[in-house]
Amino acid sequence: MKDISIAGIDRRSLFGRNDQHLAHLEKRYGIRLVARGDKLTLKGSDASVREADGFLSPLIKRMRHGPPLEAAELENLIHCSPTLPKGDHSSLPNPVAHTYKTAIYARTEGQAKYLAAIDNNDVVFSIGPAGTGKTYLAVAMAVAALRQKQISRILLARPAVEAGEKLGFLPGSFEDKVDPYLRPLYDALQDLMEPERLRRMQDMKIVEVVPLAYMRGRTLNDSFIILDEAQNTTPQQMKMFLTRLGSHSKAVVTGDITQTDLSEDQPSGLVVAPKILTGIAGLAFVRLNERDVVRNPLVQKIIKAYDSYEEVHDSADS
Repeated sequence: MKDISIAGIDRRSLFGRNDQHLAHLEKRYGIRLVARGDKLTLKGSDASVREADGFLSPLIKRMRHGPPLEAAELENLIHCSPTLPKGDHSSLPNPVAHTYKTAIYARTEGQAKYLAAIDNNDVVFSIGPAGTGKTYLAVAMAVAALRQKQISRILLARPAVEAGEKLGFLPGSFEDKVDPYLRPLYDALQDLMEPERLRRMQDMKIVEVVPLAYMRGRTLNDSFIILDEAQNTTPQQMKMFLTRLGSHSKAVVTGDITQTDLSEDQPSGLVVAPKILTGIAGLAFVRLNERDVVRNPLVQKIIKAYDSYEEVHDSADS
């Protein structure tokens, strides 16, 4: 048995609606949780209590001393707790990226490895399904690096694979047509920077969001460069992007190789890259999976179901 102080935190947020968060944690760790006054008592075997305490104590400390947690973020932290290493939740209370508006935390072991890879390498490939934070965490690290004056500008790029086809007859300039493809990058920036600051930095070209085609011929020094949706690049486009990297710069390439929009006879640059770029110091590949999904927990189950379905049908076809 162990008592944890819950003084100074929002108990309703921690417990969840109808105590559903507590019920989830009881099932996860095989313990009983009893709240009395300013104490939360953990009851169960020594091993189970120790494991649950390893998760709850840092989380409560984070709620008490860190930036406010939104309801959705707190729910994800609690319901994704099985993805974290047993007895080691040290990543919870420690911010990994101090942006202009908030501090961003790794929520899973895979995300922690991803952020460490960005810290320790000049080029990082992050490959994994939707909802694993590939793009958002990369943008957060870029904004944090800009805030700390480690770099002087950020460039975010995406391939607009259908810009010349289905979007070709839409009114407006090319920028207007590709804006829907770039919108997720703008959304991430708006989460991490105040509107006036973001607008000013975009006007000064300190922060740029561009279609991949606009990067040809450029050399980017002292920059943090992100290529998103990289599964929709060709090998030639991937080479073009990677060779834009100048001195004192970092590049992060993100994508989901199961969701390419290229034609069937066109190989993806994100699939080919790991076969070519082997044994290069300063370059790392990080693979995320359904255990790193931090959206609605149902998304993990959906991804796993699709993976299982594809494995069965791939075996049948072979």
